[in-house]
Amino acid sequence: MKFLPQIMLGFGLLITQAVYAHGPIPYPLQNVPLPPVPGLLDGTSPIVVDKNMAIALGKALFWDMNVGSDGQACGSCHYHAGADARDKNQINPGEKSSNASGQTFDMLPSGTGGGPNYTVKLADFPLYRYPNPLNKSNSVPTYITDDVVSSAGTFSGTFKGANPFNGTNDNCDRSADPVFHIGNTGTRRVEPRNTPTVINDIFNYRNFWDGRANNIFNGSSTWGDRDPTAGIWVTSGARSVVKQRLHLENSSLASLAMGPPLNATEMSCRGRNLAAIGRKLLLRKPLQNQKVHGEDSVFAPLNLTLSTANDLKTGLNTTYKTMITKAFNKKYWSYNALGPFGAPAPGQMPYNQTEANFSLFFGIALQMYQATLISDQAPIDLTQRVPATYVPTWLGLGYSPEKIVSLKNGHDLFISNHCNLCHGGPTITIASVATNALLVTPTTGKTFGPAAYPRAYGPQALGPQFGAQAVGISRFTNVIVRDETEGGPKLMDFGFANTGVADPDSDPGVGGVDDFGQPLSFSAQYLDYLQGNPAKKILDPGVTSVRTCNFIPEVPFATNVPDADDWRFTDVDGLIANSSSQFCFDPDSAYMPTTAAAIANVNTQKMAIANKAAFKIPSLRNVELTGPYMHNGSMATLDEVIEFYSRHGNVDNIDKHAIVNGLTLGSAGNSDVSETQRAKNRADVIAFLKTFTDDRVRYEKAPFDHPEIILPYGHEGNAVSVNAGNPLSPVLAKDEVLVIPAVGANGKADPLLPFDQLIAH
Repeated sequence: MKFLPQIMLGFGLLITQAVYAHGPIPYPLQNVPLPPVPGLLDGTSPIVVDKNMAIALGKALFWDMNVGSDGQACGSCHYHAGADARDKNQINPGEKSSNASGQTFDMLPSGTGGGPNYTVKLADFPLYRYPNPLNKSNSVPTYITDDVVSSAGTFSGTFKGANPFNGTNDNCDRSADPVFHIGNTGTRRVEPRNTPTVINDIFNYRNFWDGRANNIFNGSSTWGDRDPTAGIWVTSGARSVVKQRLHLENSSLASLAMGPPLNATEMSCRGRNLAAIGRKLLLRKPLQNQKVHGEDSVFAPLNLTLSTANDLKTGLNTTYKTMITKAFNKKYWSYNALGPFGAPAPGQMPYNQTEANFSLFFGIALQMYQATLISDQAPIDLTQRVPATYVPTWLGLGYSPEKIVSLKNGHDLFISNHCNLCHGGPTITIASVATNALLVTPTTGKTFGPAAYPRAYGPQALGPQFGAQAVGISRFTNVIVRDETEGGPKLMDFGFANTGVADPDSDPGVGGVDDFGQPLSFSAQYLDYLQGNPAKKILDPGVTSVRTCNFIPEVPFATNVPDADDWRFTDVDGLIANSSSQFCFDPDSAYMPTTAAAIANVNTQKMAIANKAAFKIPSLRNVELTGPYMHNGSMATLDEVIEFYSRHGNVDNIDKHAIVNGLTLGSAGNSDVSETQRAKNRADVIAFLKTFTDDRVRYEKAPFDHPEIILPYGHEGNAVSVNAGNPLSPVLAKDEVLVIPAVGANGKADPLLPFDQLIAH
């Protein structure tokens, strides 16, 4: 297997192996810019004309249970530090799997059950086990499952309509689900992937675990420029309206918002569209049936609340339609005739412009609200730093000398084990492609970080001696990188990685396809581009402007020694200058294969890609509170996560990132280090990870306060039997609920607890 020493050649000769190991350092998030969205708030005719009202609209829509077909809000799965901490009816059989086992539930490790309405226990985790949790060498797993710990959603059904004035539940034809049921009684469906936190997600270039929430928002679907039918309705005259394409950059969260409200597992009955949700909501009070705190950080300053500090009322003192007309440019809602907007069904009242554009209002408002959910007041942000190196000292936080020693060791181990090669920079993830590119762009007078420790924009912004360059970060917003895997060097979608969490056949990740049969993966599209396939095959911006000199290893690899895995300078007849690679540090690396060479090598290592079972690299901010972990929710504690990386992942496969096999926290490694010291090292790394927790998140202080929300919390009964007779249908199980009280700007007295503490019963 080829590994990191290759970096010592070519450009690596200039930056040294030690510098490569450093990479982008975990830095403060304070004053880090949001990815710019041209045309949203600026220009001669911006989409949003009242930013504060748009944020309020987004907050209301995010938490409103009326958005769902049967009581599900966006916040139902993102109520706990932006994630989901429920433990009952949270198992999916692994429906993303290409194996037959993805349709059946397994007995979980505790031996007490699994499947619908099961309550998970600490003894059920982790879901993938070896005899020695720190070392899988020369052993076989003792437990394997493709079941996923995720989030309960809707009963589903076929959408028929909804009352535009009151009632949470839509009118749907519902029946017991063929997978999610106990006996003949249907239970709520459960998502096939674990719910990630939405906090700080505004910085992600793409969202969802598989990146399908496109960086470009088209106004009406998840797919950006890929969707040929997408568009919004714009008033073009006193009596005219026209459908126009929208291309809103750095708006992945708006793209994401198009998915869950229509998903028949997450929030919706089948066949519903966003115009129908608009018709249901526009004339209603926002949060109609949910209490709102009188000191809500968003609603109170706009005088939208009906509550006082001692008397919490339901709803806001406005309607959704009023909020939309105040927040958005009138050209998107002012057309009064019914127009060519379609209708829910033949013979039914056609949609009006506001209903037809509800997807635009919904996506933009949710993005603007979530853009306020930035946790930049964690200890990693507040600690004093050494001015020359920017290394945290952990002084000024009231820590004991012993804790400071522990945190310094944890920080150093995090760096020396290369964790920061994926989890680096202020957002603690390289998936923040646009933001990281902004920070490394030389900009006179621009700094980020706390006022006492400003960090200048430029090549050294994310780490000394070109630490950002070590992982492929540059000011040119590369969306693809070439890096090492167990199967040799391969192209990868930047910010996505296969770390060997599970059988690659259990979930394709970014290796999947979109609704049009096209690859989600940028690297798969790049292969089409290199082979000269028609332009229509290139579906996403950035694919045709990739800078090959930012690859690891580069193209060509800086040696004349022939090699089957890499392009070499000896391949002169097969290389062509890459016009996108101007201003490269090493111009000799600014080459790419010719079309003929790409076609000739399409099935060789030189053109290999690693996208199967690769998932978006999540931020580690607030990771203490966002369990269960990984895309399949297979780990309940940070200890289990560290054990996973100590044993170099669960499943070796040819697309697994090679860096995973270089970790040395486990029982393998330096024989001069005792197991006692290794155990202390692991504990110190976990202590360091907890410095990413913002206490405003922990205590739900502004901007992390929220209205009341009532969550489905499994069903009456257990995993063996349930009580039928849900008001929605007699064949559905009765819901149990969990009431999350409204919280104001000052937060609450009791902190949010980590997932493992919540389920320790």
